[in-house]
Amino acid sequence: MAKLKISGPWAGVLDVELDNWTVPMLREEIARRSNCGVESINLISGGRILKDGDGSEKLSHLGLKNNSRILARRVSTEEGKALKDELMAEEERSTRLSRVKAAATALANRHANGFLPVEDFNIELEDQSGQKVNLGSETDQRAIMMGLMLHANAKQLIRKGNYKDALEVLIMGEEAFSLCNPKFIEFIDNVSILQIDMVWCYFMLKDIKWLSDAGLRLARAREGIERAHGKDSSRVRILQAGCHPELALHLRLELLEGVAAFHSCKFDKAREAINSAQAKYLQLQVSDEALSHVMDMGFKEREAKRALRMCHQDVCKAVDFLFEERAKRERKREDDIQRQEEIMEQKLYGMTPSKKAVNLQILKELASIGYEKELAAEALRRNENDIQKALDDLISPETNSVIQNAIESRKRKRQRKTEDDAVDKLVRMGFNRTRAEAAFEAGGSLEQALNILSETKTNSTVNGQPDSVTAALASDSASSSLSNIPENQEMFHTLDDEEGPSTGEEDRDSEMEDELARELDGASAISDYDMDVTKEGEAITEYLALLETTMNCEKA
Repeated sequence: MAKLKISGPWAGVLDVELDNWTVPMLREEIARRSNCGVESINLISGGRILKDGDGSEKLSHLGLKNNSRILARRVSTEEGKALKDELMAEEERSTRLSRVKAAATALANRHANGFLPVEDFNIELEDQSGQKVNLGSETDQRAIMMGLMLHANAKQLIRKGNYKDALEVLIMGEEAFSLCNPKFIEFIDNVSILQIDMVWCYFMLKDIKWLSDAGLRLARAREGIERAHGKDSSRVRILQAGCHPELALHLRLELLEGVAAFHSCKFDKAREAINSAQAKYLQLQVSDEALSHVMDMGFKEREAKRALRMCHQDVCKAVDFLFEERAKRERKREDDIQRQEEIMEQKLYGMTPSKKAVNLQILKELASIGYEKELAAEALRRNENDIQKALDDLISPETNSVIQNAIESRKRKRQRKTEDDAVDKLVRMGFNRTRAEAAFEAGGSLEQALNILSETKTNSTVNGQPDSVTAALASDSASSSLSNIPENQEMFHTLDDEEGPSTGEEDRDSEMEDELARELDGASAISDYDMDVTKEGEAITEYLALLETTMNCEKA
């Protein structure tokens, strides 16, 4: 037994078993001795509130020891409930943030190293022109992918006004980018934009304690953007065919630089930065006439505004830009469909011993010289996509025969698995297993088996035994072939034998991973620059007024 020293509505020493007692048990005991409701008691130890959690965590696990001091604070029932709800909300928030980080880590691990995807998509890095790029080692690729996924998630939170959670996710993203070799990311602007987004969250949270940190981040952001975009954004202009997608980003950067300077009492610098931001803000305002012209071409208001902003209000250029964006989306959709088909084909072949997918490009080379595709794929799978070793196996009569036998064995296992699953479904529907097996063998598919069973069900005898028609069916079809069952119906199934390829999924948070994937799928080369500047306009007005007031006070 351990002794806890309690102070508050009830004061005294409480004997407890630290390895058995939980916070709810302790709260209930103190409430009983205080003659008040459980929800009106808050417990504080070592400057932190003791949370109930799931009610199973023991006091010893929370760091409480013999002679620990506990402050019991009595609050109103409503206040107690509100605090409990707040603690539960904070715990839920913490859990969600942990899930986001774990899901981003898992996705990056799977997609950066060529592992066979468990999803029907691949995550690949692209530059602003849409070309796929490989940056550094697998570790570098993984770090960049993880950073980009976390940044995309944070942007969604910023759009929803959830700046507190967005800041947490941006910090995770910054940590991910820091794991990459600096020479591979110094000429991309993603890290610099993340820095600006972090300071924007500071600003929207009105948290003055971040002031010194904000100045350092903005300085790094400006240096990184100038290096990535080129002098006067010339590199971006070339990549984006003369458009000005970066204008809103520079507006936000200059506004934040001005705000940081203002709160550091550098008023001249603040005025210069905010005036420059205001000029850019005015450039981004879209006239109703220009907007109407673009929308008359069949475009929605949001995309029309974005195009006009990026094209300096030039209607013709904006329309051309939108048609080109539409064509890019269509090409991307076609590429995605093709990639999904390729992934399904790779899943059919299974994983190499190191869990990589079969390289379809190498497979095409082998098929082009006359080897049967499935046979060549199995040879590549066994040899980690080494084309020379795969060729040696295909040329060798003994090894070739072994590979063919393995393929046929897996086909039979897939067919048996398909049959067993279908029969199990029929049994769950209430059919007799023997009759279900016979019907499936005769029909070759679940639908045909159901038709057969439905036709013969009314002819069954009273005692439930199969009639002569069903018995004959079972007898005549006992040796029938299942070759008409689609092979790929069970191509994602994990086989138990040592020879067979496995495409099984590990335990994963598919809900959170799908959310991160959707956020990436909706992004484009200009997504980082596509921002509503309404709040920036309000801030510009506010700080220009503050500067005016400060100047008048100095004169006085």
